[in-house]
Amino acid sequence: MQHTLDPVLLRSLVAVVDTGSFTRAAESIHLTQSTISQQIRKLEAQLGCELLTRKKRHTTATLEGERVVTYARRILAMMEDAITQTAINAEQRPIRLGVPEDFATHELMPTLTRFAKEFPNVRLEVKSGMCSDIWTQFQNQDVDIALIKHRLGSAQGIANWPEPLCWIDSQQENNLDQDTIPLVGLPSTGLYRSEMAHTFDSLGKKWRMAYITTSLSGVGCAVEAGLGISLLPKRLVTDKHRILGQEQGLPEVAPLELLLHVGQQQSNHMRLLSEYLTEACDNIFEHV
Repeated sequence: MQHTLDPVLLRSLVAVVDTGSFTRAAESIHLTQSTISQQIRKLEAQLGCELLTRKKRHTTATLEGERVVTYARRILAMMEDAITQTAINAEQRPIRLGVPEDFATHELMPTLTRFAKEFPNVRLEVKSGMCSDIWTQFQNQDVDIALIKHRLGSAQGIANWPEPLCWIDSQQENNLDQDTIPLVGLPSTGLYRSEMAHTFDSLGKKWRMAYITTSLSGVGCAVEAGLGISLLPKRLVTDKHRILGQEQGLPEVAPLELLLHVGQQQSNHMRLLSEYLTEACDNIFEHV
């Protein structure tokens, strides 16, 4: 006798007993009558006894069949409960969201607040930082959803938006006139840093990093204060910045691409949050 029972066979047995018919049982669990018959014969062979009494218009359980059906109902109920509880626990796991530092401020706050109010029982954990760090966390499955800036065409996401860049200096300074041009930027792993270095190297101009920060808002403030020139997303330019371009001898810079990434293990709440983030980013970049 086989010591394990296939729940598929048990489900067919219960269906026949409950409906009193192989035909109706097949309809109730969406199988063919011949498949049901084969499964019952297989189960009877495994258990070494007859489980059903077949009559012309009605099928009933034998004494042994009644005992097996009792256990089958318990087994199937426990399996269904396990599946339900697993789904509930999956929904209750925290949603880990990774966003660039410049999006973790006022731009996304209304969206995150809206989600938190609509789903107060969902734990939302937001991590902000440099895109290179968030991308690593997403690839390591330490983040479930991520907004990350990439070079154009270097990655794919479920939604994307162009992020135009521009050269900026302080309204009060002209740092391009210096013999060694001071630059303000992110650490060496930042997307903007390598672009700045490549540009001034190709122009044959000396440069130095005058101010390094992991915060784009810090970059903007340092440029406003006159500490140096930088690349910044156009949407972050303030009236204290002066935009530089070809008139000053600086080339146009290709835009970056903001991508929305979502992990493979998606809950309903993750899908909803992704929709909210997509809507928010559509609004943010609508007039950029």
